Amino acid sequence: MNIVLLSGGSGKRLWPLSNDSRSKQFLKLLKNEEGQYESMVQRVYGQIRKAGIDAHIVVATGASQVDSIRSQLGKNVDVVVEPERRDTFPAIALASVYLALEKGMDENEVVLVLPVDPYADIEYFHAMIEMEKAVQAGIADMVLMGIRPTYPSEKYGYIVPESQPVEAEGVTAWPVKRFQEKPSYEKAKMLLEDGALWNGGVFAFKLGYLLETVRKYQSFGEKGKNSFEEFRSHYGCLKKISFDYEVVEKTESIAMIPYEGKWKDLGTWNTLAEEIAEPAMGHVLLGEGTKDTTVINETSLPVIGLGLNNLIVAASPDGILISDKGASSYLKPYAEKVSERPMYEELIWGDYRVTDYVQYADKSCSLTKHTFIQKGRYIGYQCHKKRDEIWTIVDGDGEVIIDGHSRNVRRGDVVYLTAGQKHALRALSDVHLIEVQIGRELEENDIEEFTWTW
Repeated sequence: MNIVLLSGGSGKRLWPLSNDSRSKQFLKLLKNEEGQYESMVQRVYGQIRKAGIDAHIVVATGASQVDSIRSQLGKNVDVVVEPERRDTFPAIALASVYLALEKGMDENEVVLVLPVDPYADIEYFHAMIEMEKAVQAGIADMVLMGIRPTYPSEKYGYIVPESQPVEAEGVTAWPVKRFQEKPSYEKAKMLLEDGALWNGGVFAFKLGYLLETVRKYQSFGEKGKNSFEEFRSHYGCLKKISFDYEVVEKTESIAMIPYEGKWKDLGTWNTLAEEIAEPAMGHVLLGEGTKDTTVINETSLPVIGLGLNNLIVAASPDGILISDKGASSYLKPYAEKVSERPMYEELIWGDYRVTDYVQYADKSCSLTKHTFIQKGRYIGYQCHKKRDEIWTIVDGDGEVIIDGHSRNVRRGDVVYLTAGQKHALRALSDVHLIEVQIGRELEENDIEEFTWTW
C-alpha cells in the first residue's frame, strides 16, 4: 500500500501558536505513551507504523512546510512539494503521478489518502487496512472511511450508505447511496437516524484509476514526457477543486468501510484543549479557583492566571489569545486580520523566534532573533541583498563560512555580515545565537542560495 498524507493549511484557528509557516499539525501539544510531547503529524506517522501497516508513505505539502515536516519526521521522509496551493484534487494528483513516475509504482497498487492531523485510536488505522483489502477485492473503484457520528454536527459532510453490505474475500463494505454536504442541525439529526456517517476525508483507490482522471488535464508517462518535474511544472493546468467534488462524487463504483472508534478534528482551541494533558504549559502560574481553563505560554515572560473559568489563554511571539472556550471556534476571521510576519519558525536545521522589531525615523529597521542550530546541522550558503546582519554566538561551537573563507566561532564571538556577502554556519555542537538584522526591508524571502560542500 502507498499512503499519501495531506499536509496543508495555515492553521489560523489555533493562532497565535500556529501561523503561515507553522500550521496546527506541527504544534507539539499532545503527550505520547512515553509522556513526551509530540505534534499531530508525529502522532499520525507513528500510529501508522504501530498499526503494522507496511506502506510507503509520502507527504504532500507546500514549500513553507517542508522544513517542519523533515524536522519532525526525519530528513529522509518522502515529500512531494506543491508549486502552489490549489486544493486537494491537484495535491493528490501530483502525489499519484510522483508515485508512478518517480517511484515506479504499478498502476494496480493501492493508494490511500488521509489528512495528516486526525486524532483517532489505533483502530482507525486498522480500518485503513480493510479499505485496502476492499479495493484489492474489487468491491469498488473508490473506498471511503465513514466515521460513526457521536452527535449531529453541522461541521462535517455525511456519507449515506445503502442498507445492505457487500462482501468479497473476507471484507465487508457498504455501497454508497449518496453524499450530503454540511447540513443544518435538524438535517444532521435526520441523517443520523438514516444511518449516515461522517465523511472523514480518507480515500482508497488503485493508482491507475486516479491517473486516468489526471490524464484528462495533462498527459504524462509518454515518450518525451516521462519526467515528474515536467508534470510538476504544469501544475497550474490541474483543476483547482476538492478531491471530493472532482473524483469521489463522480465515481460510479464507490463503497465505504465504517470506523466506530474515537475520532476528532483538533482544528479549534476548544476541541484541542480536551486532549491537552495539563491545564498549563510553559512559564505559567495558575491560582486557586481556576477551572476548565487551558493556558499555553511559548514566551519567556511569566503568565499568571487567577480565578479563570472556561478559558483558552495562548501566548507566543506572534501574539496573545484570551478567549472563552466556546467562542474560540470563531477565531479565524480575527486571526486573518493580524497580517504581521510569523515571529516563530521551525526549520530543518533548528528554529528561530523574533524577539524585537523597531522602525526608526529614517525608515530603516532592526529585527532581533534568537536562533538555534542543532548539532550537526547547518544554515545553507546564502546572501541577502537588502540587509546587514550581526550574529553574536551566545552558546555552542560552530564553523562559519564568509565568501568562501572558514573560521570557527564559539560563545562570545561576533560575526558581521554585510548585504551581498555569502555566508553559512554549521553547528559543531548545539549553537544559540542572537541575530540582528538592519535594513529598510527586512523580509524572510530576501535570500539567494548557493551551493557549499562541507
